[in-house]
Amino acid sequence: MSDMVSVYLMGKKYDVPAELTIMTAMEYAGYELVRGCGCRNGFCGACATIYRIKGDNELHACLVCQTKVEQDMYVATLPFFPLVKKVYDVEKIKTDQSVMMQLYPEIYSCIGCNACTKACTQSLNVMQYIAYAQRGEFEKCAEESFDCVMCGVCSSRCPAGISHPQVAELARRINGKYLQPESKHLIDRVNELNEGKCEELIQSIMKKPLAEIKELYNNRDIEK
Repeated sequence: MSDMVSVYLMGKKYDVPAELTIMTAMEYAGYELVRGCGCRNGFCGACATIYRIKGDNELHACLVCQTKVEQDMYVATLPFFPLVKKVYDVEKIKTDQSVMMQLYPEIYSCIGCNACTKACTQSLNVMQYIAYAQRGEFEKCAEESFDCVMCGVCSSRCPAGISHPQVAELARRINGKYLQPESKHLIDRVNELNEGKCEELIQSIMKKPLAEIKELYNNRDIEK
Protein backbone atom coordinates (compact mmCIF):
# COMPACT_ATOMS: atom_id res chain seq x y z
CA MET A 1 0.00 0.00 0.00
CA SER A 2 1.42 3.38 -0.99
CA ASP A 3 2.06 6.04 1.62
CA MET A 4 -0.86 8.44 1.60
CA VAL A 5 -0.96 12.19 2.20
CA SER A 6 -3.87 14.53 2.78
CA VAL A 7 -4.27 17.35 0.26
CA TYR A 8 -6.96 19.96 -0.23
CA LEU A 9 -8.15 20.41 -3.82
CA MET A 10 -10.56 23.28 -4.41
CA GLY A 11 -11.19 23.39 -0.66
CA LYS A 12 -12.03 19.70 -0.26
CA LYS A 13 -9.79 17.18 1.53
CA TYR A 14 -8.56 14.05 -0.27
CA ASP A 15 -6.17 11.27 0.70
CA VAL A 16 -3.90 10.45 -2.25
CA PRO A 17 -0.70 8.42 -2.81
CA ALA A 18 2.37 10.43 -1.84
CA GLU A 19 4.25 9.71 -5.08
CA LEU A 20 1.68 11.43 -7.31
CA THR A 21 2.08 14.81 -8.94
CA ILE A 22 -0.62 17.37 -8.23
CA MET A 23 -2.05 16.70 -11.69
CA THR A 24 -2.31 12.95 -11.22
CA ALA A 25 -3.56 13.44 -7.65
CA MET A 26 -6.45 15.53 -8.97
CA GLU A 27 -7.34 12.75 -11.38
CA TYR A 28 -6.96 10.17 -8.62
CA ALA A 29 -9.45 12.23 -6.60
CA GLY A 30 -11.93 12.10 -9.48
CA TYR A 31 -11.38 15.39 -11.27
CA GLU A 32 -11.55 15.23 -15.06
CA LEU A 33 -8.90 17.56 -16.43
CA VAL A 34 -9.93 19.02 -19.76
CA ARG A 35 -8.02 22.31 -19.76
CA GLY A 36 -4.67 23.21 -18.27
CA CYS A 37 -3.09 19.83 -19.04
CA GLY A 38 -1.47 20.32 -22.41
CA CYS A 39 1.70 18.25 -22.35
CA ARG A 40 1.71 15.42 -19.79
CA ASN A 41 5.33 14.66 -20.71
CA GLY A 42 7.50 17.61 -19.74
CA PHE A 43 5.94 21.00 -19.15
CA CYS A 44 4.16 23.48 -21.43
CA GLY A 45 3.12 26.14 -18.92
CA ALA A 46 -0.61 25.43 -19.16
CA CYS A 47 -0.99 24.03 -15.63
CA ALA A 48 0.17 26.95 -13.48
CA THR A 49 -0.99 26.50 -9.90
CA ILE A 50 -0.68 28.18 -6.54
CA TYR A 51 -0.60 26.36 -3.21
CA ARG A 52 0.13 26.71 0.49
CA ILE A 53 1.23 24.16 3.08
CA LYS A 54 -0.77 24.15 6.30
CA GLY A 55 1.02 26.19 8.96
CA ASP A 56 3.12 28.07 6.40
CA ASN A 57 1.91 31.49 5.21
CA GLU A 58 4.10 31.52 2.10
CA LEU A 59 2.24 31.22 -1.21
CA HIS A 60 4.01 28.93 -3.69
CA ALA A 61 3.64 28.73 -7.45
CA CYS A 62 4.31 25.64 -9.56
CA LEU A 63 3.32 23.57 -12.56
CA VAL A 64 1.12 20.67 -11.47
CA CYS A 65 2.58 18.23 -14.01
CA GLN A 66 6.00 18.28 -12.32
CA THR A 67 5.26 19.00 -8.65
CA LYS A 68 4.59 16.20 -6.17
CA VAL A 69 1.88 16.46 -3.54
CA GLU A 70 2.81 17.18 0.06
CA GLN A 71 1.04 16.57 3.34
CA ASP A 72 -1.54 19.28 4.09
CA MET A 73 -1.10 20.98 0.72
CA TYR A 74 -3.85 23.45 -0.20
CA VAL A 75 -4.12 23.73 -4.00
CA ALA A 76 -5.90 26.35 -6.09
CA THR A 77 -5.36 26.09 -9.84
CA LEU A 78 -4.48 29.10 -11.97
CA PRO A 79 -5.27 27.75 -15.46
CA PHE A 80 -5.13 31.08 -17.26
CA PHE A 81 -3.80 34.55 -16.58
CA PRO A 82 -4.60 37.35 -19.06
CA LEU A 83 -1.19 38.42 -20.38
CA VAL A 84 -1.14 41.54 -22.56
CA LYS A 85 0.17 40.69 -26.02
CA LYS A 86 0.73 43.66 -28.32
CA VAL A 87 0.27 43.20 -32.07
CA TYR A 88 3.32 43.99 -34.18
CA ASP A 89 4.96 43.03 -37.47
CA VAL A 90 8.35 41.53 -36.68
CA GLU A 91 9.46 42.46 -40.20
CA LYS A 92 8.95 46.17 -39.47
CA ILE A 93 9.71 46.74 -35.79
CA LYS A 94 12.76 48.64 -34.63
CA THR A 95 15.54 46.72 -32.94
CA ASP A 96 16.54 49.31 -30.34
CA GLN A 97 15.23 50.25 -26.91
CA SER A 98 12.39 52.34 -28.39
CA VAL A 99 10.45 49.21 -29.42
CA MET A 100 9.94 48.31 -25.76
CA MET A 101 8.95 51.88 -24.90
CA GLN A 102 6.38 51.73 -27.70
CA LEU A 103 4.92 48.26 -27.13
CA TYR A 104 5.48 47.49 -23.44
CA PRO A 105 6.01 50.85 -21.65
CA GLU A 106 4.83 49.32 -18.36
CA ILE A 107 8.22 47.63 -17.93
CA TYR A 108 9.61 51.06 -17.00
CA SER A 109 7.20 51.10 -14.04
CA CYS A 110 8.96 48.11 -12.45
CA ILE A 111 9.56 48.86 -8.76
CA GLY A 112 12.17 46.13 -8.29
CA CYS A 113 10.09 44.10 -5.82
CA ASN A 114 11.35 40.83 -7.36
CA ALA A 115 7.94 39.17 -6.88
CA CYS A 116 8.14 37.94 -10.48
CA THR A 117 11.41 36.09 -9.88
CA LYS A 118 10.16 34.56 -6.63
CA ALA A 119 7.00 33.32 -8.35
CA CYS A 120 8.64 31.86 -11.48
CA THR A 121 7.88 28.16 -11.88
CA GLN A 122 11.15 27.72 -13.83
CA SER A 123 13.34 29.57 -11.28
CA LEU A 124 14.28 32.21 -13.85
CA ASN A 125 15.66 35.61 -12.90
CA VAL A 126 12.63 37.38 -14.33
CA MET A 127 13.38 40.83 -12.89
CA GLN A 128 16.83 40.66 -14.47
CA TYR A 129 15.59 39.90 -17.97
CA ILE A 130 13.07 42.72 -17.68
CA ALA A 131 16.00 45.03 -16.78
CA TYR A 132 17.78 43.85 -19.93
CA ALA A 133 14.64 44.59 -21.97
CA GLN A 134 14.45 48.09 -20.47
CA ARG A 135 17.98 48.80 -21.71
CA GLY A 136 17.41 47.27 -25.14
CA GLU A 137 19.85 44.43 -24.42
CA PHE A 138 17.74 41.91 -26.31
CA GLU A 139 20.39 39.22 -26.67
CA LYS A 140 20.85 39.08 -22.87
CA CYS A 141 17.09 39.19 -22.31
CA ALA A 142 16.62 36.32 -24.75
CA GLU A 143 19.28 34.22 -23.04
CA GLU A 144 18.00 34.91 -19.52
CA SER A 145 14.38 34.12 -20.49
CA PHE A 146 15.13 31.15 -22.75
CA ASP A 147 13.45 28.52 -20.53
CA CYS A 148 10.25 30.55 -20.01
CA VAL A 149 7.13 28.43 -20.64
CA MET A 150 4.78 31.46 -20.51
CA CYS A 151 2.71 30.15 -17.63
CA GLY A 152 2.01 33.73 -16.53
CA VAL A 153 2.55 33.24 -12.80
CA CYS A 154 5.16 36.02 -12.73
CA SER A 155 2.67 38.49 -14.18
CA SER A 156 -0.03 37.46 -11.74
CA ARG A 157 2.19 38.72 -8.90
CA CYS A 158 3.40 41.95 -10.55
CA PRO A 159 2.13 45.24 -9.05
CA ALA A 160 3.18 47.11 -12.21
CA GLY A 161 1.04 44.92 -14.48
CA ILE A 162 3.96 43.76 -16.63
CA SER A 163 3.38 40.85 -19.02
CA HIS A 164 6.86 39.45 -18.56
CA PRO A 165 6.55 36.41 -20.89
CA GLN A 166 5.37 38.58 -23.79
CA VAL A 167 8.22 41.03 -23.27
CA ALA A 168 10.67 38.12 -23.27
CA GLU A 169 9.11 36.61 -26.38
CA LEU A 170 9.55 39.90 -28.26
CA ALA A 171 13.20 40.05 -27.18
CA ARG A 172 13.79 36.47 -28.37
CA ARG A 173 12.16 37.21 -31.72
CA ILE A 174 14.30 40.30 -32.23
CA ASN A 175 17.39 38.37 -31.18
CA GLY A 176 16.64 35.42 -33.45
CA LYS A 177 15.75 37.48 -36.51
CA TYR A 178 18.15 40.41 -36.34
CA LEU A 179 20.98 39.88 -33.87
CA GLN A 180 22.08 36.24 -34.16
CA PRO A 181 24.24 35.24 -37.15
CA GLU A 182 22.37 33.55 -39.97
CA SER A 183 22.42 29.76 -39.78
CA LYS A 184 23.04 28.53 -43.32
CA HIS A 185 22.54 24.84 -42.60
CA LEU A 186 19.21 25.61 -40.84
CA ILE A 187 18.00 27.50 -43.91
CA ASP A 188 19.03 24.56 -46.10
CA ARG A 189 17.16 22.12 -43.85
CA VAL A 190 13.98 24.24 -43.91
CA ASN A 191 14.16 24.31 -47.71
CA GLU A 192 14.53 20.52 -47.74
CA LEU A 193 11.44 20.20 -45.55
CA ASN A 194 9.44 22.53 -47.79
CA GLU A 195 10.52 20.51 -50.83
CA GLY A 196 9.32 17.27 -49.22
CA LYS A 197 12.77 15.67 -49.13
CA CYS A 198 12.37 14.62 -45.47
CA GLU A 199 8.83 13.28 -45.71
CA GLU A 200 9.82 9.61 -45.90
CA LEU A 201 12.08 9.96 -42.84
CA ILE A 202 9.38 11.83 -40.89
CA GLN A 203 6.80 9.16 -41.64
CA SER A 204 9.15 6.37 -40.56
CA ILE A 205 9.86 8.14 -37.26
CA MET A 206 6.15 8.69 -36.62
CA LYS A 207 5.57 4.93 -36.84
CA LYS A 208 8.11 4.16 -34.12
CA PRO A 209 7.01 3.53 -30.50
CA LEU A 210 7.30 6.48 -28.13
CA ALA A 211 10.16 4.90 -26.16
CA GLU A 212 12.26 4.55 -29.31
CA ILE A 213 11.53 8.14 -30.36
CA LYS A 214 12.68 9.35 -26.94
CA GLU A 215 15.85 7.30 -27.29
CA LEU A 216 16.57 8.84 -30.70
CA TYR A 217 16.01 12.31 -29.27
CA ASN A 218 18.17 11.77 -26.20
CA ASN A 219 21.06 10.44 -28.30
CA ARG A 220 20.84 12.88 -31.19
CA ASP A 221 23.92 14.73 -32.46
CA ILE A 222 24.01 18.19 -30.92
CA GLU A 223 25.96 20.93 -32.66
CA LYS A 224 28.63 22.50 -30.46
